[in-house]
Amino acid sequence: MPKLTKIVVDKAEPRDRQYTLWCSDLKGFGVFVLSSGTRTYFVDYRNANNVRRRMKLGRHGTVTAEQARTLAIQALADVAKGNDPLEDRNSARKAISVKELCELYMAELEAGRILGKGGRPKKASTKITDLGRITRHIIPLLGSKRATHVTKADVTAMMKDIMAGKTRATKKTKKLRGKSVVRGGLGAASRTVGLLGGIFTYARDELGIIENNPAHGVRKPKDVVRKRRLNEDEYRALGRILAKAAEDERYTRTVDIIRLIAMSGCRRGEIIEVRKAEIDTVGSAFRFEDTKEGQSVRPMGLPIAEYFDERDMNGDSLYVFPGERNTEGPFGSFPRHWEKIFADTELADLTAHVLRHSFASIANDLGFTEFTIAALLGHASGSITSRYVHTLDAALVMAADTVSGYIQALLDGAVLSHTHYALDRNSRKAALVRFLEPGQCGFEQDESMLQAL
Repeated sequence: MPKLTKIVVDKAEPRDRQYTLWCSDLKGFGVFVLSSGTRTYFVDYRNANNVRRRMKLGRHGTVTAEQARTLAIQALADVAKGNDPLEDRNSARKAISVKELCELYMAELEAGRILGKGGRPKKASTKITDLGRITRHIIPLLGSKRATHVTKADVTAMMKDIMAGKTRATKKTKKLRGKSVVRGGLGAASRTVGLLGGIFTYARDELGIIENNPAHGVRKPKDVVRKRRLNEDEYRALGRILAKAAEDERYTRTVDIIRLIAMSGCRRGEIIEVRKAEIDTVGSAFRFEDTKEGQSVRPMGLPIAEYFDERDMNGDSLYVFPGERNTEGPFGSFPRHWEKIFADTELADLTAHVLRHSFASIANDLGFTEFTIAALLGHASGSITSRYVHTLDAALVMAADTVSGYIQALLDGAVLSHTHYALDRNSRKAALVRFLEPGQCGFEQDESMLQAL
């Protein structure tokens, strides 16, 4: 048993099962190592009733070995006085308010120790959204209540208050002329209850101050399903609006981004923040390192691949669309430009999500399956997220070509008929004949196959 130091704990390799390292220098002080690699300091002691107690002192990395040793010494000193430090801690924790619980949760969130989808730390954008819901909804409505006294009825009442707009507000932000608009409503209420459930799970599993989660089982309202999609006339209108905006040099970059979102189905942030290293025009793929679903390899339609081939990718910035002043970061004027481009137009209600939804709808119109569309959009159920994938299925690339090309034609003002675009038998037969012509593929064709066609 060595003395527990940072070096000793760092070198403690995880095993199939949890195991314990004891300190040779301080009796009762130890660290247990989980199979996941997490290392947690603790102190063992017997209270005045001779009951063995184990009190956690903190995770390695959050606290140092020396800080944990000091906490252990303090705990053992309390025991010598006849106190029970673990019982005292639990009593203090059980007395905390929802506001104090939220503050503990937010500190863990900021430190990257709250995990989201796939067991990954929550993304920066998700953190901002969560912090907003905590400070604008949860704390104002439940913050003064003791965490252990919150009931399912309290959570339901909070949800109904958010639905009714009780927390609606408009506040200034630190940005110049910036403001934050809190509207409430069904979607905000449903998602805030979900977040509160996560906070109480943290209180139960990490802090041990509650046994049952009061947010579990609360009947949440169905979120409003976003059904807005562009029809073909609106795509042509979008093309005209963007062409007019592009006449102003200030908006050319924003216009390019909007067209790419429309033709790719990517999320707004994925295009705005795309890095040069994530563009693979040879493999006709986006190779995103970090998206809402983690790593994601997405097929790139030919119009998009040609756009990137023609774009100057030189320069020191890592981003395809660097900031105007700070080239080390991504383009930051997109929201303001979007608002100006679409103000007082027939598409004033357009959002980037509508472009993404419309891409999926066009793909569906053209006869592609739900699985194919999920892969085009990078959904978790259909995306190819493995870092080991190097070559996309040719069928996916062809699907991306078809949908991107169709949307590009609409933006350029073309009038098309998607009813026959994908399924017209003569067109399919002509394409197959071209494929089977000598020199078009890597094998010798049987002349009888061509004659049969």
